[in-house]
Amino acid sequence: MTILVTGAAGFIGMHLSKRLLEKGYEVVGLDNLNNYYDPQLKEDRLLLLKKYERFTFIKMDLVDREGILKLFETYSFPYVIHLAAQAGVRYSLQNPHAYVDSNLVGFVNMMEACRHYPVKHFIYASSSSVYGANTKMPFSTSDNVDHPISLYAATKKANELIAHTYSHLYSIPTTGLRFFTVYGPWGRPDMAYFTFTKQILEGKPIKVFNHGNMKRDFTYIDDIVEGIVRLIDKPPVSNPNWDRSCPDPSSSYAPYKIYNIGNNKPVQLIDFIKTLESLLGVKAKMELLPMQPGDVEATYADIDDLQKAVGFQPSTLIEDGLREFVQWYKHYYQ
Repeated sequence: MTILVTGAAGFIGMHLSKRLLEKGYEVVGLDNLNNYYDPQLKEDRLLLLKKYERFTFIKMDLVDREGILKLFETYSFPYVIHLAAQAGVRYSLQNPHAYVDSNLVGFVNMMEACRHYPVKHFIYASSSSVYGANTKMPFSTSDNVDHPISLYAATKKANELIAHTYSHLYSIPTTGLRFFTVYGPWGRPDMAYFTFTKQILEGKPIKVFNHGNMKRDFTYIDDIVEGIVRLIDKPPVSNPNWDRSCPDPSSSYAPYKIYNIGNNKPVQLIDFIKTLESLLGVKAKMELLPMQPGDVEATYADIDDLQKAVGFQPSTLIEDGLREFVQWYKHYYQ
């Protein structure tokens, strides 16, 4: 069985592809290897995947409509896991068009390909950022998410809306996963834990926004991958109890579902930094700053739906996950 993983040279995409290959799947990995962050890191992730005979890499951009259609025609994928996207809340303030191209145009191109070459299940990356201005904790997929506070979040909310439309019109089973602050080895250099590690080791001050009064539902990469793998052969079906007069945003009369995928245990940012200091054996120099535009004070995932659906239960403690990251970081960067 061949699975398409877009964003295969990315952080989650590489780890997921590796797990699928180890489970015996054929994996076609698609990525455009852009320079949003160091392309060498993406190349090195790919080297890990290219050791597997059942892995095929395709360099392609999501905006290449004809190329995407040709790819689907060639392989007839039963399952698609769409992780490729322009990531980052802060970068969306500087380069909004990158988000429109990748997260909107690219997403529609993927959905059109699934329309013309039907798939059994289309799983795609959404984000905890869609909760935007919401303050009720924990964040639940039954909550309204109509107030994004960054363009990145708005594009992820748009992905969910587009997916529902294609599920309604063409009966494509779609599952959106709202990821909560994923961390671990081979991670993204633009993420706070990665930059903190680099700057602490270099003796440089780290920027701590909102004076450290932030909470994040840090979720270890292995737990994320386990959740995705469990969902692959569990495509959504019509919810017979869906009520048009009181609609549940997370499901539908169409084959459509949204899940939170997080640790369900938020960590105070200052405590996170203390754990990192302990593992590195170096005291951090902190530059306390006000809240960044587009950022939120806290994230906290209600994962009851995912637990009921596939038994998802994140098990990695923050100390253990950060230890794995620090060991990888020191080895990779020597």
